[in-house]
Amino acid sequence: MGTYQVIEGSCHCGNLAVAAALSHEPGHYQPRACDCDFCCKHGASYLSDPAGRLRVAVRDEAAVTRYRQGSGQAEMIFCARCGVLVGACYREGERLFAAVNRRIFSEEFGDEVPASPKMLGPEDKSTRWLQLWFADVHIDRLLEH
Repeated sequence: MGTYQVIEGSCHCGNLAVAAALSHEPGHYQPRACDCDFCCKHGASYLSDPAGRLRVAVRDEAAVTRYRQGSGQAEMIFCARCGVLVGACYREGERLFAAVNRRIFSEEFGDEVPASPKMLGPEDKSTRWLQLWFADVHIDRLLEH
């Protein structure tokens, strides 16, 4: 197991907090700017590291919105309080895969690269996500004191 650099980000109100353990420095990554209508309207580009780890802490599950669009395979995750698109999840059997909206982090990444999943069929999309997205993903609900 190698050395990881942990970066942290969150939605605007802090309801969804993300810690990404990256296998490289942040500048090594080129977030993918999806060209679908949905992602373009949100200005989203996605960070993932199949060799990394992703932890999401949820303060109030009732304030998390999930939305499926496009092929309906991936679930887009939003904070219902502040409206921030935090990322996307895809479940394959019992495993959860995810990519995170790079805009929730303050770190500088490499230049964005275009991605066009709308040109792929459903099976090709899921194959691509399994190859590129975080494969070690845990979502924890925080207990308020």
